[in-house]
Formats: sequence, structure tokens, C-alpha cells
Amino acid sequence: MDRPIPGFAHPVVRASKPCQHPLVPTRSYPLAGPLDLVRTLGPLSRGRGDPTIRVERQRAWWATRTPDGPAAIGLTVAGGQVEAEAFGPGADRLIATFPALLGIDRDDPPIGAGHPLVAHLERRLVGIRIPRTGAVLESLVPAILEQKVTGLEARRAWSGLIARHGEAAPGPAAWRLRLSPSPTQLAALPYYAYHPFGIEQRRAELIRRVAARAAWFEAIVDMPLDDGYRRLTAVPGIGPWTAAEVGVRALGDRDAVSVGDFHLPNLVAFALAGEPRGTDGRMLELLEPYRGQRARVVRLLESSSIRAPRYGPRLSVRGIEDL
Repeated sequence: MDRPIPGFAHPVVRASKPCQHPLVPTRSYPLAGPLDLVRTLGPLSRGRGDPTIRVERQRAWWATRTPDGPAAIGLTVAGGQVEAEAFGPGADRLIATFPALLGIDRDDPPIGAGHPLVAHLERRLVGIRIPRTGAVLESLVPAILEQKVTGLEARRAWSGLIARHGEAAPGPAAWRLRLSPSPTQLAALPYYAYHPFGIEQRRAELIRRVAARAAWFEAIVDMPLDDGYRRLTAVPGIGPWTAAEVGVRALGDRDAVSVGDFHLPNLVAFALAGEPRGTDGRMLELLEPYRGQRARVVRLLESSSIRAPRYGPRLSVRGIEDL
């Protein structure tokens, strides 16, 4: 179990300032060290056009559906603390849980001895945390969209679904946030309604099935990680890659590794062994010394300027008839 971060004062929940909207929940939370807001929350954005989240160097805005209803939160890092304000029926829940969203509710231990590159990146790229949104479907649906297609195809599909079937998020219009479609909406859409977004029947039917069992999937956040992964991968169409993509976002799993990723084995093999190409097995072998913190090592490598050499043609963007 993670220990409270030493030296942290009890988080302060305070009333809104007079210039703010009345009855808007706000909260200050002290930081024990640096927080890289962009690299911590960046993985939650499915492309620059994702309207559910906006992240800047010291500010971020995020919209989500909570068990209490839709909500949006604004976060500002300043003066050694994070200031938050939230709107919507789920605002109180977001205010209570945003430290987990940022990964600042638990102490990240040193990654440990290993490859000198990892030690160097840990010193240079400080403040990167593994987020925990607690919103399983909001990570699962985009991960399904990313199965066996290019990133561009998946981002277009996600943005298209939000534009057509999402809705404006609570909060100031200046935040320019939208909510992703609700599970009820996704389950009710016939599979062919997904076609205009480049989503073929296989992925459409899988999204419809998981959306119809939303509560069953969302309950994973309260399970031990191993049990949660077993529940995810017991569903046909959800394999280790998709489960890890959920774990590293919704569950805050600092050890998640996306086995089956198209690019990641090459990056790990090149960065840690100088090998231009890698396999899942080789990637796991190189990451084994960091077991328990492997997702953090992967984030450091992804945040660096290191890239494996590219050989051969890149994957082309395809039409739905090719899927």
C-alpha cells in the first residue's frame, strides 16, 4: 500500500472566492516536488483535437463522466501547490479525487538501479506521474478504437464520436470542453452508425458490448489490479495491450506495459540495448529490472527524444472497406 507523502499538510478545501461562480467547489493541494503537468496528463489526450482535455505547462482542464454525473475540472500549478475548481453534478467527486488523477496522492519511490540512461532520464525529466482517472470506459473505448489501426485513424474516430454524440461539458465556455458519449448512447447506436467514423463492425460491436456492461467494467477501479486485469481480458476482443492501456490511465498502474504495441518494443530495445528492432519478449526482458515501475520507465523513454530507426514504409491510413 502506498504511504502518504511525508511532509504533506492535510489538503485544504475552501470556499470559492467572491469573483468565482457561487458554490463552485475548490481545493488546494500541496506538492512535495515538481509536477510535469503536460507529461503526466498528456497520455489522457487522444490527439491534439481531443475535446475532453486541454493541457498547458501549468494549467489543465478535463471533462469526464463520474458516478454522480458529468463534471469538468480546472487545475493550476503555482506556488508549490495545485489549485482546482470543478463544475457539474460530479464536481465534488472530482475535487476529492484530483490528487489521484495527477498521481500526487502517493509517493513515487526512486526507480532504482539499472540502465544508466534510465537514471539519467529520471534526473532530467522530473515530475512525470502515472495518472489515475478512475474512469474505465473513457480509457477502454479509445483503446478499442486504436486496435490494429493507425493512430490517425483512431484519433479521427474518437473525435468524430465526441463531435456527433458527445455534449458540452459543465463549466465556463472558455474551457471549450466536451464530454465523450455516455455508455448508454454508445450501447444504443447500431453498429453501422459507427461506420461514418471509420469504425468497422468488429470494433463497433465490441464497443457496444462493453458500453452495455458499463457498471461491471467501472467496478474494476475498486478491485486489486490483478483482478481488474483478469476481468478485462476475460472479455473476447480485449487483450493484454488494451488492458494495459486502460491500466496506465484509469487505474494508475505504475507497472503497466502495453504488450503487443507496434512501436514500443522497438523503442525499448533501441534505447536500452542499442538494437533497432525488438519483440515483446525482448522488451519485457529489458524492463524486468524495473518490475513494479515499468510504466514509469516507459513514460521516461517516450518523453525523451530517443526514437528507434525506421525501416520500410509506414502504415497507411485506410478506409473502412479495408478493415
